[in-house]
Amino acid sequence: MCGLLGMLTSDGSASTTTQLVASAATCMRHRGPDDLGTWNDDDLIFGFNRLSIIDIEHSHQPLRWGPPEDPERYALVFNGEIYNYIEIRDELKREFDAPFRTEGDGEPIVAGFHYWGPDVLTKLRGMFGFAIWDTQTKELFLARDQFGIKPLFLATSDHGTAFGSEKKSVLELLDRLGLDRELDDRAIEHYTVLQYVPEPETLHKNITRLESGCYATVKPGVAPTVTRYFKPRFPVVPFATDSDQKRYDEIADVLRDSVAKHMRADVTVGSFLSGGIDSTAIAALAIQHNPDLITFTTGFERDGYSEVDVAAESAAAIGARHVVKVVSPREFIESLPQIIWYLDDPVADPALVPLFFVAAEARKHVKVVLSGEGADELFGGYTIYKEPLSLAPFDKLPGGLRRLAGKVSDRIPEGTRGKSLLHRGSLTLEDRYYGNARSFDDARLRAVLRTFREDWMHQDVTAPVYDMSKGLDPVTRMQHLDLFTWLRGDILVKADKINMAHSLELRVPFLDKEVFAVAERLPFDQKISHGTTKYALRKALEQIVPPHVLHRRKLGFPVPLRHWLAGTEMYDWARELIATSDTDHIFDKQFVMQMLEEHRRGEVDNSRRIWTVICFMLWYGIFVDGTVKPQIEDRDYPVRL
Repeated sequence: MCGLLGMLTSDGSASTTTQLVASAATCMRHRGPDDLGTWNDDDLIFGFNRLSIIDIEHSHQPLRWGPPEDPERYALVFNGEIYNYIEIRDELKREFDAPFRTEGDGEPIVAGFHYWGPDVLTKLRGMFGFAIWDTQTKELFLARDQFGIKPLFLATSDHGTAFGSEKKSVLELLDRLGLDRELDDRAIEHYTVLQYVPEPETLHKNITRLESGCYATVKPGVAPTVTRYFKPRFPVVPFATDSDQKRYDEIADVLRDSVAKHMRADVTVGSFLSGGIDSTAIAALAIQHNPDLITFTTGFERDGYSEVDVAAESAAAIGARHVVKVVSPREFIESLPQIIWYLDDPVADPALVPLFFVAAEARKHVKVVLSGEGADELFGGYTIYKEPLSLAPFDKLPGGLRRLAGKVSDRIPEGTRGKSLLHRGSLTLEDRYYGNARSFDDARLRAVLRTFREDWMHQDVTAPVYDMSKGLDPVTRMQHLDLFTWLRGDILVKADKINMAHSLELRVPFLDKEVFAVAERLPFDQKISHGTTKYALRKALEQIVPPHVLHRRKLGFPVPLRHWLAGTEMYDWARELIATSDTDHIFDKQFVMQMLEEHRRGEVDNSRRIWTVICFMLWYGIFVDGTVKPQIEDRDYPVRL
C-alpha cells in the first residue's frame, strides 16, 4: 500500500528528471511515509513512497528482480496488496524454480510477469496499481486490479508518459511533458450529473486514468496501448432442486477464505463497523483470526444519523473492542478543503467526511482496516435494484403507450404521488438508470451548467457499459453498470483516497476475484427476493452475523446534510462560498443561490445538488485559482502498529 510515480521519457533523458519526480512524489507522502525511494536508467525514472505492511524490513521499492541469467532485468513499483502472494510464490518456485530474495508480495508479481506475461493478472487476488519496466525489451507494463480499488493516472505527450497513484503528483510533471492544465468541460458535466468523475476521465484534459481491469504497454516515444483483461460475464447458474443451502454454504466459505487472506499482514489489522450486514460480516470473520480485533465507527449528534449504538451492539456480539468518533458540524466544514485536496478530483458523496474522521481515529490504533465495500454491487444490495419488479408492467406496453405515460407524468405537479413512477416507467432501463448517484435532472443540469452540451449527458458514459451487458436480466445489468460507474467512481475513490490520507490501508474482502466468481453465478431470484435485497448473501451469513443485524436496513454512514444546509450549521457558510467562488463561467451562480434558498425554506430538498456544486467550487479554489489553501499536515506515523 503505497504511492508510485514515474516517467518514461522519449529521448533517453530520464536522469535529468530524477529530482523533479522525487519532488513531485512528496505530494503523496501520506500514501507511504515509511520509506522513499527512486531508481532510474536512461529511459525511465521511478519514484516511490512506501507504507510497510508485509515484509517490513525488506521488499523496498523500486524493486529489482530477474531470472538467474539476468537478475536485474526488471524494475517494479507497486501500490496495493496481493493476498495470495504466498501461493503464487510457491507455484513459481515449483514450476519454474523462480528465485526470490524477499518474503513480500511484490516479487511474485514481477516474477509472475516474467514467466506468464500479462496472464499473471488473472492469478492475482488483491488490489493493485503497478508498473514494471523491462530493461531488456525497453517496454513499460502498467496494470490495475479488476475492480479499480487502487488508482493509476496517466499523462502522455511526444516527450513521454508520466504515471502515478495521485493526480496531484502527475500534475507536477505536466510542464516536463509540454502539457497544460486545461480543464475538461465534458468531464465537468459528467461530474455534475453523476457526483463523481467517471473513468477514464479526470477534470484535467491532459490527465486520464487507466481503467479498472485494464493494463497498458508503453515504449519510449510511443503512446500507451490499453487492453482490457477483466470482462465480467455473469454466467448465471439457476439453483437446482434442494441445492439452496449448498450454494449458501459456498458463499460463506468463499467469504471465510477471502477474509483469511485479507488478514495477512505484519502489522495490526482492524475493521470498520457501520452497523450493517456487510461490515459486520467482515468483522465477525476477522475476529476469528485476530481475537484482539478493534472495530471503528462514526456518527453525528443528531437522531437518525448515527450507527454508533447498533455498531457497538454488533461489536459486543462478536467480542470486539470498539472505538467511536462523533463528528460535529464545525469539524465537518473545517475538514473539507483537506479532503478535497486528498481526493484529487471532487466526489460529492458526503459520507466521505465522516470516513475521513474515523480513518484518522483508526490510524491511532491500527495500520490496516477491513471494510464491507462491494457487497451491494456483487450480491444485489441496493434498494434501487428492486425497481425492475415495480416497473415490469410498463415493459409489456407498446412503445407509443410508454411514451404517452411519460407525457402524462410531465403534466403532473411536482411532489404528486405516482409522478415519478409514470416518468420512470416510460423510459427504457438504459435511459432511466445511470447508477446510484443521480444529482441533477436534465432540466436543472441545463439551468445550472453554463458549459452544458446535449451530447455529454449520462448516456455518454453508460451506453458503452450497457452494450457489454445485452441479454442479461435488468437487475444484473444494473449491477454490471454500477461495477463500471458508481463503484469505481465513488465508492472506491473515497475508500482509497480518504484512508490513505491518514496512511491507513483499507482492504475490501468482498471485492475478491474468487468471491466475485461465486456471486456472478447467482440468479435474479437470489438477489431480489422475499421482499429484500442480497437474499442469498443474507442466507449465507445466517451462520456468521448476529441476528439483530441480519435484516437491518442499509444505512452506511448517514450524514445530516439536508438539515445542516437549511440551518445554522451550514447555510451561511454555503452561501458565502457560492458568492465568492470564481466559477461564474462554469455555473449559473444565481441558479445555485436559488436552489439554496428553496432548500432553506423547505420547498425542495436540494441538498445533494448544492453539495455537488460546493465540492467543485472548493476543488476549483484549490487546484485552479489557488484561492483555497488547505492545511495539509506532514504527519509521521510509526512503521509498526
